[in-house]
Amino acid sequence: MGLSPGSMTIRYASDGDAHVLARLAALDSSRVPAGALLVAEVDGELWAAVAIGRGAAIADPFRPSGPIVELLRSRARQLVGDPPHRRRRLPALDRAPQAVASMFSRT
Repeated sequence: MGLSPGSMTIRYASDGDAHVLARLAALDSSRVPAGALLVAEVDGELWAAVAIGRGAAIADPFRPSGPIVELLRSRARQLVGDPPHRRRRLPALDRAPQAVASMFSRT
């Protein structure tokens, strides 16, 4: 798997993901965040996970997962219904969807 993934799925983590999440956390020199998680699978491989409501993340440091983490955080905020007046607009978040989309372009 290179820098041009074929497909990405964002979903809730399940109990069956525990082993893969532990491995991902070890790669990231971190711990699996507590609570409900959103995960991103790229071509069937787990690249990143974000805690819903807290934003704590783990990601594969050997993959271009930064934009995917930002996309997961954005989706997590939508799920918890963060009021617009409380959201902080960061320049990186404006570019996250485009950065993820460019990873999937087949040029």
